[in-house]
Amino acid sequence: MGKPKTRWIVIFLILVVLQLISAFTSSSSFSVDDAAGIDKADTAWMIVATAFVLFMTPGLSFFYGGMVSWRNVISTMLQSFIALGVISLLWYLVGFSLAFGDSYHGLIGNPLTFFSFKNVGLAPHADFSPTIPFLIFALFQLKFAIITPALITGSFAERVKFTSYLLFMVLFSLFIYCPLAHWTWHPEGFLRQWGVLDFAGGTVVHMSAGFAALAGAYVLGKRENKVHQPANIPFIILGTGMLWFGWFGFNAGSALAANGLAVQAFATTNMASASAMITWVLFDGLVGRRISAMGACIGAVVGLVAITPAAGFVSIGQSVFIGFAAAMISNLAVYYKNKTSLDDTLDVFPCHGVGGIVGMILTAVFAKDVGAMSGNFETLQYHLLTLVIVGVFTFGGSWIIFKIVGSITSLRVSKEEESIGLDLSQHAETMETRVG
Repeated sequence: MGKPKTRWIVIFLILVVLQLISAFTSSSSFSVDDAAGIDKADTAWMIVATAFVLFMTPGLSFFYGGMVSWRNVISTMLQSFIALGVISLLWYLVGFSLAFGDSYHGLIGNPLTFFSFKNVGLAPHADFSPTIPFLIFALFQLKFAIITPALITGSFAERVKFTSYLLFMVLFSLFIYCPLAHWTWHPEGFLRQWGVLDFAGGTVVHMSAGFAALAGAYVLGKRENKVHQPANIPFIILGTGMLWFGWFGFNAGSALAANGLAVQAFATTNMASASAMITWVLFDGLVGRRISAMGACIGAVVGLVAITPAAGFVSIGQSVFIGFAAAMISNLAVYYKNKTSLDDTLDVFPCHGVGGIVGMILTAVFAKDVGAMSGNFETLQYHLLTLVIVGVFTFGGSWIIFKIVGSITSLRVSKEEESIGLDLSQHAETMETRVG
């Protein structure tokens, strides 16, 4: 057994300290009586929806893993999968409190309000979960926090140092994701006070991931070899199916109840994705490209991204149009991005960033009673202002975080490590089948 490096000793000691803090600061055991006032149907649905959303992160792992070269499949999949562990512990300790704790001027939550899930139990919470246990609300929101940094990894796939990514993930979650969640979903968050509509994460998840991905692609620079064949198209199809399935929990679960709003969000989610998938492949054919499985999958995901902020606010017909518009615009964004020097490996910004922007704008256009189509242009104005604020905050903040991480340790692997692939150089594992 080799001698452990100093950084691993430090990281392990930090983990031990966090475990001790958790053990001695956690709330007392829950009483079943605390759950006496909950709605059983709502609670059952939210348990299922929470599991659905968790399923999305392994789905993303397959989706991204199939797109990279065969030397980087395992490392790319692990970058998504590891978020299940890292963000779960971070959310439990302080992340949930920063996002949903007592508000400081609508900007951030008090880190002590729900530290180590203090006061997060089986009883409902009047502001966040009036018919379900507060604990399931916290766990549902956790799954959103998990997948957001995982989405970013597609932009710097095949060249990022794994330990640097872990540090970036922690800092991004604390200083970018949690404030955005507070601004948007906390009753006192300033974006929510403005009337900004984000049903399930158009700004908080997809725009933030897209702009952070853009910053990451710029800071890390281009790969040594940008040309590769996707390692496994069936992985991409499998991952898309898992994402589409899980997205029903993502969007319909954001109704926080087993009611008509959940059904509406379920329907609009499906139809937007279907519309975007067909639009993407037909547009590819129209401009002379082959209709491909990968194109169909990317189109479907873009539709899911775009409908996320609008799912509970628009009709089925409007969701079909949102999927159509997002697919067209994101397809063009991918095309023009490829003509630049920017190396966003898996097109995170053109798909998630641009898809989220399209969804947020069209939410303000179509939202029932408060959208521009109803004669209310104030919502649209606030949405456009929000796009600027979130874009600047997320891109600038992520850029700073990447630079901080880069000052502590190298962000990129060496040329030699990149050449042999991150699977071997970072994890000593490989997709290659060896006989004998």
